[in-house]
Amino acid sequence: MLLWHTLGTFFRLRHGKRIQKIPLDAASSCPNRDGRLSTQGCLFCNAQGSGSGMGAQSFATQWQRWHDKYTKTDSNRAFMAYIQSFSNTYGSVARLRALLQAVQCLPNCMGLALGTRPDCLNEEKLALLASFRLPCPQPELWLELGLQSMHDATLARINRQHTAAQSEAAVRLAAAHGIQVCAHLMAGLPGEDERAFQQSVLWASALPIAGLKVHNVYVCKNTGLEALYRAGAYFPLSRDEYVDMLAHALPFIPSHIVMHRLTGDPAPDELCAPAWAAHKRPLLTDLHHALTARGLWQGCKADVTDKCPLWYGR
Repeated sequence: MLLWHTLGTFFRLRHGKRIQKIPLDAASSCPNRDGRLSTQGCLFCNAQGSGSGMGAQSFATQWQRWHDKYTKTDSNRAFMAYIQSFSNTYGSVARLRALLQAVQCLPNCMGLALGTRPDCLNEEKLALLASFRLPCPQPELWLELGLQSMHDATLARINRQHTAAQSEAAVRLAAAHGIQVCAHLMAGLPGEDERAFQQSVLWASALPIAGLKVHNVYVCKNTGLEALYRAGAYFPLSRDEYVDMLAHALPFIPSHIVMHRLTGDPAPDELCAPAWAAHKRPLLTDLHHALTARGLWQGCKADVTDKCPLWYGR
C-alpha cells in the first residue's frame, strides 16, 4: 500500500491508465537570467534550466522522439506535454498563445503541464491558459510554479528575485481561474534547517494548490551552488536526513494534494553532489519503510487521522 497520494495513482483513478509526461523545451528565457532582474539565475539552476536542451527543435519533433522511446517499453500508456525548462510564461501573451497552439497540434496529447515563476503571470496570461482545450475527454491542465520556500531571506539568498507574497498571489490567481496548481518546494536550501522546510510545507499546503513537488537540493555543475559547495560553504542533505524530513512533512499535507514528486531527478552529467541523488528508487523505498515504522501516512495529521485512505494503494 502506498502511503502518499502519487501522481500515478491520481492519473489511473481519473483516466484508467498511466499517463507519461513528455518534456518539451520551448527555448524560453527567464527574467532572472536575461538581465531584467538578474543575469546570474537562481543559485541552484544550471545553464539548461533543468531541461533537455532540445529547444532548437519543434514541439512536434521533440514529442515524436520521446513518444517513440516510451512506447518501445509500454504501448499501453497515454501522454501529456510538460513544457519544463526556464520560465514559460515569461514574455508576451502572443508567445504563450503560440506555445499553447503548438501543444494542441500534438497527436494524442492528453494534457499540459506548464512550468514558470510566480512573477511571470498576470490576469491575461492566466485567462489564456484557463481557456486551453484539447480534443480528448478529461484533459489534464497543470500550472507548475516554483515557490521553493516561504522565507524571503532564503529566496534572497538563492537569488530567486521574487517574494513569498508574489508566490501566494500567483497561486491564488491561478486557482481563481480554475487552473490546477502544482507548487514546487525544495528541502535543504542554503541557510535552512528542517524547521524552515516544515514551515514552507505548511504554508504551501494551506494555499489553494492541487499538487506539490518536493525535492532535495542537489548541486549541479557550473552553478553558484557548486562554488559554495567547493568552498565548503554548503553541505547537501544526507539521504537519511532527507527521508526523515519527508517523513515529518507528509503527515501534515492534506490527502487531496497530489504528490507529483518527492525527489529530484538530475541528469547524470550535471550532478556534482550528493551521489545518492542519482538513485531515486532506493530513497522512495526508505521513505516507505520510515513511514510504515512510525505508523504515518500523508494527511494523518491533517485531514485523514483515523486510517490511511484505501485508494492510495489501488
